[in-house]
Amino acid sequence: MDLLGIEDYGINNVIYGLVAMFSFLNGTLATSSQRYFSVALAEGNQDKLKKVFSLNVTVFLIFAAIVVVLSETIGLWYVNNKMTIPTERLGAANYIYQLSIIAFVLNLLQVSFNALVIAHEQMKVFAYIGIGEALFKFVIVLALLLPTDKLMIYGSMNLLVTLLVFFAYYVFCRRNFPESKYIPYWNTQEAKDIASFSGWHLLGTISVVVRGQGINLLINAFFNPAVNGARAIAVQIDQAINQLSQNFFVAVKPQIYKNYATKQHEAFITLIFNSTIICTGLVSLISIPMIINADFILGLWLKSVPEYTIIFTQLVLFNSIVDSTSNPSICAALATKKIKTFYLITGSLLILNLPISYILLKNGFEPEYTMVVSIGISFIAILARAIILYRLVELPILKYVSMIFKLSLVTMIIYTTTRLSINISESKWVQVSLSSIISTLLHCLLYLLIIPQLYRNKIFAIVKTKFIRK
Repeated sequence: MDLLGIEDYGINNVIYGLVAMFSFLNGTLATSSQRYFSVALAEGNQDKLKKVFSLNVTVFLIFAAIVVVLSETIGLWYVNNKMTIPTERLGAANYIYQLSIIAFVLNLLQVSFNALVIAHEQMKVFAYIGIGEALFKFVIVLALLLPTDKLMIYGSMNLLVTLLVFFAYYVFCRRNFPESKYIPYWNTQEAKDIASFSGWHLLGTISVVVRGQGINLLINAFFNPAVNGARAIAVQIDQAINQLSQNFFVAVKPQIYKNYATKQHEAFITLIFNSTIICTGLVSLISIPMIINADFILGLWLKSVPEYTIIFTQLVLFNSIVDSTSNPSICAALATKKIKTFYLITGSLLILNLPISYILLKNGFEPEYTMVVSIGISFIAILARAIILYRLVELPILKYVSMIFKLSLVTMIIYTTTRLSINISESKWVQVSLSSIISTLLHCLLYLLIIPQLYRNKIFAIVKTKFIRK
């Protein structure tokens, strides 16, 4: 952000955010692909897998064409007539907008290959490509030192990284998975089945986009690009912290789909509970020290911390801890294909973020209250998912709600204890170190009380074998 400047950083974020509103297609189609590919693999039906892959690619090409048309008409009009962008930066904003459309199309076409890697549980591929992507992003930072329009060079380099990642997944799949060879294929009934599944999932994905990018546009309408930049910093930190949890759950999703497809109900339910605990623990472990020391850490990262950045970061991370419980329950519903009621209810709840936030901002509330609204609705959505899953897959609802309560209580105990404990020193470096150590120890101790007895015994057995000599 120091290299781009807060204004250009905010412009970049809101422009990409506009195109990202179409990213519900990516999320929806990715989830649909992963579900159908995993089920076909669990059934051992290679012919079905080949057809589903080719059909998915065909559908994605159609969606890509639709998005390009909408982006170059309605979207382009919105950028030039409705967004709050300084006149002298309008040309750069339009350039970034065109690059973001190309990047979106590449990401959309990458979905099928990415889903195939996940279905085959080739998780090491993500590590290799992720390392390469991180190295290229470092090169982007170096490129910003060049004496040119930094916003335009930033957008160009980001597009190059997107292109390289796309080809990495494409080449890997073509060399390792025979079914990844695209052959034009269309089956109306199968397409309707995928469209029905994707359509209802679309509502849930749109609700997430509205809560994120919709609120971003709302803040832009009531404030200025600098506030968008402050929120973008918070979201960037949140995405980095969530990456560990997301990487873990990527490995779990195929197992949830396959356990349901092969009717292993007990393993299916157990996996939902255990993955919920682990996902929440991973996010909480990293988020709590960041929340407590946000002012100091942001001050080290940024030469000048923009207004609202600290409070945005703290609230976004709290929201992230709450939402970390949702992925396993959503995946469980998707495994059944019976997602109409699930997304009508939970999607509608999340979409309420936009009108409620609008009312608050219209009445003079500060921008951080949009996150307070999001946290409250996230808690209500957890209960709604539990009730629906009880009807869909016989989820033991009382046991599930009890687990969520324990996770919430443990999180608050860890946060409060850690915050109080660091007051023994006035040194910021000591406080960061203490908060990290204390938070880690408390997570290890208290999460042992939440996990099932069977897994607790296994952990104790490993510790005894590895560290305690007879």
